[in-house]
Amino acid sequence: MKLPSPREYIPATAAGRSFAVTSLINAIGTGLYLAGSAVFFVRSVGLTAAQVGLGLAVSGVVGFLTTVPIGALADRFGARPTLVVLQLWRAGGFVALAFAEGMVSFTVVSCCLAAAEAATQPMTQAVASATTEGTDRTRTMAIVRTVGFSLGALLAAPLLAADRVWTYRGIVLGTAAAFVLSAAMLSRVRTVTAATVQKKVNPLAALRDFRDWRYLLLTALNGVLNLHTTILLVGLSLWALQATEVPVGFLPVLILINTLMSIVLQVSISRLVDREGGAERALRLGGLALTACCLALAVAGAPSSAAVAGAVLLAACVLLTFGEMWQAVGSWELSYDFAPEDRKGVYLSVFSLGNTGRRIVGPALITGGVLAAGPAGWIALGAVFGVAGLLVTPVTRMLCGVAPASVEKEMAS
Repeated sequence: MKLPSPREYIPATAAGRSFAVTSLINAIGTGLYLAGSAVFFVRSVGLTAAQVGLGLAVSGVVGFLTTVPIGALADRFGARPTLVVLQLWRAGGFVALAFAEGMVSFTVVSCCLAAAEAATQPMTQAVASATTEGTDRTRTMAIVRTVGFSLGALLAAPLLAADRVWTYRGIVLGTAAAFVLSAAMLSRVRTVTAATVQKKVNPLAALRDFRDWRYLLLTALNGVLNLHTTILLVGLSLWALQATEVPVGFLPVLILINTLMSIVLQVSISRLVDREGGAERALRLGGLALTACCLALAVAGAPSSAAVAGAVLLAACVLLTFGEMWQAVGSWELSYDFAPEDRKGVYLSVFSLGNTGRRIVGPALITGGVLAAGPAGWIALGAVFGVAGLLVTPVTRMLCGVAPASVEKEMAS
């Protein structure tokens, strides 16, 4: 695989470059929060692990229910103005979260945040498509994804090391500041393609009238493949501690490997969508890589030395990262290509429901199902990934039969 040159990390258009910088700031804020959120919930808000899980599950349901109506509003008012409002909404929510105390206030604020959080990803994708051209939109998304989260996590490290309530609050307030700056810069970004806006879209009617069951199938398959996020954040570390003899100090190495691989390889892997059928192939490869990852995790649970278990866990992490990268670029491209031009907001919001659903059921599935079942649980999950990967091709073929005119024209050329 050819490594990308530094120039490949720079979008081709001026609008794309402006949007990439804006999204990079947003991603830094998100990475800053994700790196310190678990500690913040316990040390600053005063919650137990069970309370955190319950509060996030409730907020996940709120995000699931509000994503598509917000997407319909974007079709009415435009994706860029909607995303600006969402960023300011998130900033206000994080300021409130910084001073939340106890379960009730945490859950209320988390629910308010979840509505904006769940809608941000599809709106970001919609604005990326309006500020870039062709498959450059996927490369722009890859650039933002690889660099921003990593920088945010690095910024969180010294604040976490201080281990003080106000440093934890500083992480959350820093996230809010990043979103305000991102919104200010986003308001000045100019699009390179004319956005199609429906002035009479009713958000509830848009949700009720959605009938594209083929697109829903693709959404469901992508939601299953998106479980790699839960494996990375929850399953990998807990399984290593529960079923192997590796020391706790080895776990950050796995996260570091995942981060470095994403930074170095994500842009190169995004080139796959430049080829005919590349997005479909990427999503299928993601499923196969995740199957192999689960089988490796099952093997890691067999009795062995810490060195052997560590090597197998490292291999599983590498496979997990490839599955994550292939799934990301394939889903970005397919979700956009099969969304009608005048309903991008609704369609991309519907597609994001797969990931929102994963946030709701993923932790319980991995901890209460897969980990509880031991190696057999990982084998079963691997089979699910394999089936999802194999189903990508027939579902995509069905979508091609009803593809929007823009997709048909692109395929014909």
